[in-house]
Amino acid sequence: MATPTGPAGPTGLKTPAGAEPRSFLDRYFHITERGSTVGTEVRGGVVTFFAMAYIILLNPLILGTVADRDGNVLGISPVAAVTAFAAGVMTIAFGIFAKYPFGIAAGLGINTLVAVTFVATEGLTWPEAMGLVVIDGVIIVALAVSGFREAVFHAIPASLKSAITVGIGLFIAFVGVVDAGFVTRNTDDMNTTVPVSFGVGGSIVSWSGVVFVVGLVICGILAARKVRGGLFIGIVATTVFAVIVQAVAGDPDDSPSTGWHMAVPAVPDSLGGLPDLGLIGNVDLFGAFTRVGFLSACLLIFTLVLSNFFDAMGTMTGLGKQAGLVDKNDVLPDMRTALIVEGAGAVVGGAASASSNTVFVDSAAGIGDGARTGLANIVTGLIFLAAMFLTPLYEIVPIEAAAPVLVIVGAMMMAQVKDIDFGNLTTGLPAFLTIVMMPFSYSIANGIGIGFVAYVVLQLGTGNWRKVHPLMYLVAVLFAVYFGIDPIKDAIG
Repeated sequence: MATPTGPAGPTGLKTPAGAEPRSFLDRYFHITERGSTVGTEVRGGVVTFFAMAYIILLNPLILGTVADRDGNVLGISPVAAVTAFAAGVMTIAFGIFAKYPFGIAAGLGINTLVAVTFVATEGLTWPEAMGLVVIDGVIIVALAVSGFREAVFHAIPASLKSAITVGIGLFIAFVGVVDAGFVTRNTDDMNTTVPVSFGVGGSIVSWSGVVFVVGLVICGILAARKVRGGLFIGIVATTVFAVIVQAVAGDPDDSPSTGWHMAVPAVPDSLGGLPDLGLIGNVDLFGAFTRVGFLSACLLIFTLVLSNFFDAMGTMTGLGKQAGLVDKNDVLPDMRTALIVEGAGAVVGGAASASSNTVFVDSAAGIGDGARTGLANIVTGLIFLAAMFLTPLYEIVPIEAAAPVLVIVGAMMMAQVKDIDFGNLTTGLPAFLTIVMMPFSYSIANGIGIGFVAYVVLQLGTGNWRKVHPLMYLVAVLFAVYFGIDPIKDAIG
């Protein structure tokens, strides 16, 4: 009997009827079984890296510039090095053990929490703050090993699982347009109640905006025509265009008329040098308990755990559904292994002073280009490790060239909205809140939490409390505490 056809991705690639795995690599990663090829996985891994590469530029700006209570600053270059190192190690580990094409790197929401709340507000030193991140990771791994994380996932109703996928699609599209400057925040001195606007003053006034639009058109056409490797081709073509724009219209100091938002797409003078990995191991596991008190430290850890717990779970749900890798119940096969490895990312990230590492939603870019297995992760991880030595080389690709891919993939993930019954408000309203609150609050975990609380409250209010899994009640209560964490901390002193 012929082997069933595998899931068809945006590339249109399917498993040939009767095909059998041909090599150890193929058998181990289930490449043929998932309707892919080695070439597709390699290309998808490269696309994922370029969609995630901004974290090596952004994480140092968040962590490397804040002084702790002792006046110590981690520094831009050291944080960039350990960010790439931790991302490379964990992405490869996830590919080898979980065998899914989900890249791992420092989580943006968590790194801001660590820098702004733990260090700048609570007065922890950097080693103390990273010690809490490591403890958070140990707890997350323990919850995954026990099967608790998996049990919670099974308790989530189908409508909310679909809403998580759609919400993540909107979220990554929003991230793309904001990072590229296509949508900008209106400052308070503009005297307007509108929080965001199109471009600057309602128009595209910079070359970076033009580059984004050109990239969106190129990627959109290639994806619509189902060109194999279309998103990768789009990133390369847009980068070439950006380099030309910088050479013609820009200057070495990156003039405002060019307006790049992160990396300046110019050919580097050198390829880099040896990375500074001196921050690895600079951790104080229990100093925070002495510094702020046992109860306050526990509340800080609770905040980390809940954010990590559901951010990763929601991201894996969305990516798995996008890739066609989930079963009929929208569950990833061998999800426990994936959750354990992902949880280890917090341990590794904290130990390296790179902040908690988690599954990156930007992996959707590689999946959109055909990646279906952990082999793509191996490629992504190796490039992250190489990036420690070749920093100027990867900086050639501006965020304006990668952001269009996030918008295209966001549009692809919107297809799951058809599985949600919005006519029934007891399920439709929680799903809607899950979807819109992810981009509005700039947090996957917040969107999931608000949706969960709304679902439980509506089921109780309509007399359908028996339909709610007991774990959903527990999670709703935990999220209610999470959302009120600051008043709770103030109340207990």
